[in-house]
Amino acid sequence: MAAPTIHPHPLPYADRLETRSPAAIDTVVIHCTELPDLATARDYGERVMYPSGTGNSGHYYIDRDGRIEQYVPVERIAHHVRGWNARSLGIELVNRGRYPHWLDSRHQAMDTPYPDAQIDALIGLLQWLKTTLPGLTWIAGHEDLDREAVPASNDPAILVPRKRDPGPQFPWSRVLAAVPLARLPAMADAGPPV
Repeated sequence: MAAPTIHPHPLPYADRLETRSPAAIDTVVIHCTELPDLATARDYGERVMYPSGTGNSGHYYIDRDGRIEQYVPVERIAHHVRGWNARSLGIELVNRGRYPHWLDSRHQAMDTPYPDAQIDALIGLLQWLKTTLPGLTWIAGHEDLDREAVPASNDPAILVPRKRDPGPQFPWSRVLAAVPLARLPAMADAGPPV
C-alpha cells in the first residue's frame, strides 16, 4: 500500500523525546484537538511542559480538509495519553470539541462533526500504518483510556470527564469497518487483551 501524503513538521523538541522500537507499538489512540484549528494545535504542541524540555503532542495531526502533518516520528514516544505512551501512536483530529470551556459542566457537548475528508485521511493513514507496523493491533479513543473525572471549572461539586475525545461525533463504525484493527474496550487500567 502506498503511503498517504504526510507533511513532516517535527516539533522543536522531537529529538528530546525518548526512543523506542517501532515493533513495540501495538495501539493507536484517536484524539481530537479540542482546539479551533491546526495552528492553535501546533502552538499547544510546542509548549514545553516537562523538565526534559518536551511537551504534550500526538504523532500525527489531521486537519479538517484531510491534510496530514507528522509532529513526532513513530520511533519517538510522544506524550498523548497517560500510561499508554510507550506502546502507542497518537493521532489528533482537528475538532473544536469542548473548546474553550473544556471542564465547564455546562459545555460538555461535543457536537462538531468530523468532515468526510478528515475521516478518509484517517482511514488511509491507519491502513498504511498497519502495513508498516506489524505489531499494530488495537485502536482506542482517548476517552477509552483516560476515564478520570475531575471537578468542573464552574462548580467543583460536579465531576466531568477529563477527556472525552474523540467524542460522540466520531464515526467508529465507519473507521472500524475500513481498517484491520480491533477497538479496545474502555479499560484504562487493564491494558489490551493478550
